[in-house]
Amino acid sequence: MDYKIIDDKIIITKTSEFCPQHILDCGQIFSYLKTNYGYLVLSANKCAKIYEGNEIIIQTNDVNYFVNFFDLSNSYTQIKNDLLKKHSYLKNAINFGGGIRILNQDIFETIISFIVSANNNIKRIQKILFAMRKNYGTNMGEFYAFPTLNQLKNASIQQLKSIGLGYRAEYIYNAVRQLEKEDYVSWKNLSTLDLSKKLISLYGVGPKVADCIMLFAYGKKDVFPVDTWIEKVYCTYFEECHNRKKIRQNLTNKFKNLSGYAQQYLFYSQRSGDVG
Repeated sequence: MDYKIIDDKIIITKTSEFCPQHILDCGQIFSYLKTNYGYLVLSANKCAKIYEGNEIIIQTNDVNYFVNFFDLSNSYTQIKNDLLKKHSYLKNAINFGGGIRILNQDIFETIISFIVSANNNIKRIQKILFAMRKNYGTNMGEFYAFPTLNQLKNASIQQLKSIGLGYRAEYIYNAVRQLEKEDYVSWKNLSTLDLSKKLISLYGVGPKVADCIMLFAYGKKDVFPVDTWIEKVYCTYFEECHNRKKIRQNLTNKFKNLSGYAQQYLFYSQRSGDVG
């Protein structure tokens, strides 16, 4: 998409290809805040302020990081056109959430965030993750960085429970110790199947959480996370209902390397109440 960089700012003029609300409210990220100027977005030890107006202005301490983070080099016009050839129902979903872009997020933060997200609500997930930053991350001045693996491994199970994790505290505690023994960044080079196996071997990671991590941190677009909303869409507009494993298989067979994009448009549209 078209954008320009001036000093510490990324300026986006084609706002139909970049809508902060669509991007941040489609279930892929939790570390952000709505502000009086737009949004504050946090990733690892970096932050971006998004100013909304006739142009979108992203002011950040690391321009190159957020160009990649927001996937600005990718043409979503072509992606949308390719998706529309796959299924007519996508037209409504794409029109509704046309400003979505799939983020390229920090791997460690995404793994921890989606372990926290399992069977949880967004308000509570955000509260826990911000508490995790404040209690264990580095104070960056305006914000707290997400804790590194070495910082988070110093937290006991009881301390993790004290920030609202409940039974997930044990998952986080044990998953951190598993990741400490792994070169989990290099997992990016694995096939989707092998990466899924690696992730599911971690405490607190099931198939749906693994799919989310693969899509939002490892850039695997051939996965289709299935939750209640996607199950509802599938049973209404695609084929007869199946269990979630079969739904995932059928949808990835249908959309292939466009699966992740289709999932985001359908999820956002369905959860927001625009059922077409």
